[in-house]
This record gives sequence, C-alpha cells and structure tokens, in this order.
Amino acid sequence: MQHYKLTYFDIMGLAEPIRLMFAQAGVEYENVMIPDEDDDPTWEKLKPTTPHCQLPILEVDGKVLAQSVAISNYLAKKLGFDGQNEWESAKAQELVQAINDVRQQVRAWRKEEDEKKKAEILKKLEHDVVTPYFDRHEKFLAKNGSGYFVGSHVTQADLHIFNTLQWWQNNHLFTEAFKNHPKIGEFVEKIANLPNIKKWIEKRPKTAV
Repeated sequence: MQHYKLTYFDIMGLAEPIRLMFAQAGVEYENVMIPDEDDDPTWEKLKPTTPHCQLPILEVDGKVLAQSVAISNYLAKKLGFDGQNEWESAKAQELVQAINDVRQQVRAWRKEEDEKKKAEILKKLEHDVVTPYFDRHEKFLAKNGSGYFVGSHVTQADLHIFNTLQWWQNNHLFTEAFKNHPKIGEFVEKIANLPNIKKWIEKRPKTAV
C-alpha cells in the first residue's frame, strides 16, 4: 500500500479538493497542516526544501510532487476520479481549469479593505463573472444528465467545483446567482451528501479560507 503525505497550510485553500479526493476514495493519507501565520517559522524552514518553494506538496512513498493541479491530476488517475476514458479525463481537467480561472477573478474582492468598495466589487463579480459561469455550468449539468459534470461518476471536476461553490455558499456570497440557478444548488447538495464527503466535512478543521 502506498503512503501518501499531503503538506499544506492549516487552511482549505488549494489543498482542499485534494483532501476531498482522498475522503471520497476512502484512502488514508497523512494530512500535514502547517501554521499559516507570518510569525510562525515552520514554513520558512520548510520552503527551501520544496521543489518550487510553494505548497501544497504530495509525497508518495517519499517521492515529492508539487503544484496543486499536477497533484490533482495524478490523484484523479490513481483514485478513480479521472473519468471513464481519455475524453472524460480531458473534460474533467478542462472544468477544473475553468473553476480555477473563476476563483482567481473572484479573489479580487478579498484584497479590498473598504467595505463599501468590497460590496461593489462583489456585485460586479456576481453580474460579470459568477452568473455567466452558473449559466454555462447549468447547461453542462443538463447536457450530461447524471447529476455530475462529466460522465456518470464523480470526477475531480465535481470536487473542485463543489469546493469553491460550497465555500461561496457558506460565506453568503453571490446569493442572487445561487437563487437564480437552482440546479447549481442541487449539485452542491448532491456532492455534500455523498457519505464520505459528508463525513469529511463534519470532521475537517474549521478554517476561514
């Protein structure tokens, strides 16, 4: 049996879809969460030992793999979240990249400290970014017809999309877009109620991000 060790900060962030894959697969791994604090020396000591001075990293029997997308693609193949054929694999990777693009755009509001400006940014993001994304992805769900985005089983795409959308819901973001796209909400609920995912969500550390 392979030994997996995932190292990231003590937040959800880029590592959470990877943790969701381990959870859904029922595969044991070592989940190392280091303090995400400027005054804690743990990361500064670890940083030069990582391939790109970044986290997360995944160690597989002592071999190190870096970059969250590479880790996700590797584990999708190993743990059964890569679709049933090459086309489904490629489509799942496409949708992972799409939600990552949206996440990057949405992050803009967190850098703004003025509450009025922050509200304006969120409103614009909801109109210009999130609503069109939901429009497209409701169509993807309808076309696929299984309740998942690709094929008839959970893929890494479902877990990446779920992770971001549930975080938005939990933080009461883009409520109008969710209200106007009930199929998106149904998808989030479907993934959240998968027994292994539900168990992980109930026990995972509660973090702000």
